[in-house]
Amino acid sequence: MSADKYEVIIIGAGLAGLSAAYKLAKAGMEVVVVERGDYPGSKNLSGGVLYSRILDQLIPDFWEEAPIERYITNYLTTLMTPTDYVNIEYKDQELAKPPYNAVTVLRAKFDRWLAEKAEEAGAMIVTGVKVDKVLKEGGRITGITTGDEEMLADVVIAADGINSFIAQEAGLRGEIEPAHLAVGAKALIELPQQAIEERFRLEGNEGTAYAMLGDATHGVAGGGFFYTNRESLSIGVVMRLDDLVKEKVKPFEVLDDLLRHPLVAPLVKDGTMTEYGAHLTAEGGVHMVPSQLHTDGMLIVGDAAGFTINSGLVIRGMDLAIGSGMAAAEAVLEAKERGDYSAAALSSYQRKLDEGFIMKDLKLYAKAVDFMETDRLYKNYAPLANHLFGRIYNHDLSPKEHLWKSVLGSVQESGISWLDLARDGIKGVRAL
Repeated sequence: MSADKYEVIIIGAGLAGLSAAYKLAKAGMEVVVVERGDYPGSKNLSGGVLYSRILDQLIPDFWEEAPIERYITNYLTTLMTPTDYVNIEYKDQELAKPPYNAVTVLRAKFDRWLAEKAEEAGAMIVTGVKVDKVLKEGGRITGITTGDEEMLADVVIAADGINSFIAQEAGLRGEIEPAHLAVGAKALIELPQQAIEERFRLEGNEGTAYAMLGDATHGVAGGGFFYTNRESLSIGVVMRLDDLVKEKVKPFEVLDDLLRHPLVAPLVKDGTMTEYGAHLTAEGGVHMVPSQLHTDGMLIVGDAAGFTINSGLVIRGMDLAIGSGMAAAEAVLEAKERGDYSAAALSSYQRKLDEGFIMKDLKLYAKAVDFMETDRLYKNYAPLANHLFGRIYNHDLSPKEHLWKSVLGSVQESGISWLDLARDGIKGVRAL
């Protein structure tokens, strides 16, 4: 059995692992990234919305070379019934100017680009290799095993995603509660660029992102998303695992119904579906972040550490992954200066997370998880909003009523008590 020795081994070539690899390699450290997929990004479905200002900190002016699809300038929140919908739209053309606030990316392209940047900086990326377990000596992580080979390192960074068995094996994380997991079903639909820009009222590289509540998930806790790429549309649903099981709903049936919805069907008309799949995602926010993110010889980053935020209006994960990878790299560089990779030496990682936007934002939205468990968000408020606007805009020759009367009548017919309405309002304000 042979054993190669490196300064840093990173498990997983996602955004967190590659960001750490790039920063460490740029600083001159010997880094190897071990990726189970055939290439970086091969295990990702389509892509997503990346809140990209953190990427500009890692690679200044990244937009000049990165494979960006569109710059998000339009945000829509949709309250949806089976036949109707209410849109709340925000558009800001300043968001289409550098430094960009958010971009859409296709991960198969984007991750490969970031991997190339890491390789240019000096990192080694090995693909098609499955890590079997971590090596320990005297309670310290000293490397990994892959098949019949051992790879030794001063420090290991676990960036192997939501199901990180490496973090569990190292004793940093236990089994994830079902309430903290969701199933995402997603489709990628190709359309000509001109058709996308006409249908979504876009100019140039502008982009649109929808967050959809209500019938988008058939009343199951979660939501739908819909956003524009350059020559394709990404659409999908994310539904909390425990509620999905309780309601006995099938994710792909929900997604198929969403594609047929009167809001969506005209926008995807004549498109060609090129991807269709499902995967697990994190939903627990700060509640699923382990109390300790490092140990002797190891740190965990990105999804492996549970770094995701779902406020109902915004879903974030990629920016937290990049930020955590950068923070981990900075902690490793400081540990190298001291020649000490113990848990105490690597503890600056936690401090950097606490002082930066990652833990501050996770803690800010700590109550969002409980708020998002409110059934009325998915079963009652979309019908209420659509009923109210129907009363306002429907002129059937009967005398019109005062707006307040329309509100009272719609709330009464919704079955929501005023007490529940007040409670949900207060809870929402506190959570968001």
